[in-house]
Amino acid sequence: MLQSGILNPALNSLLARVRHTNTLVIADRGFPFWPTIETVDLALIDDVPTVLQVLAAIRANFVIGTARMAEEFPAHNPPEVVARFARALEGITLLHEPHEAVFKPRVPHAIGLIRTGDTTPYANMILTSA
Repeated sequence: MLQSGILNPALNSLLARVRHTNTLVIADRGFPFWPTIETVDLALIDDVPTVLQVLAAIRANFVIGTARMAEEFPAHNPPEVVARFARALEGITLLHEPHEAVFKPRVPHAIGLIRTGDTTPYANMILTSA
């Protein structure tokens, strides 16, 4: 029996299948469903869990080369939220791109998507495995 780390078996299975240069999406509660990729839905209630909580949980055993977020993120969130995300992604190259035109079209190419209960606007991120 697992006693520490990620306990969710579906999430463990998904993470184990992400290889070098593959991508993984961590999404907020309102992110669209993508029937073409596996989704592990962790959303319980508003902001449980958050995108940053999931990111922190997977960083222990997941090597991230780059993270992509919507360029709209900083404009739709207070500076302290933007700073909190920057701290959580410290050491990772962070790229911002237009949400509709560039970010969302990348999603179907991901190995999977983790849905959270996060209510932070544009908190979604696409992680590329190093």
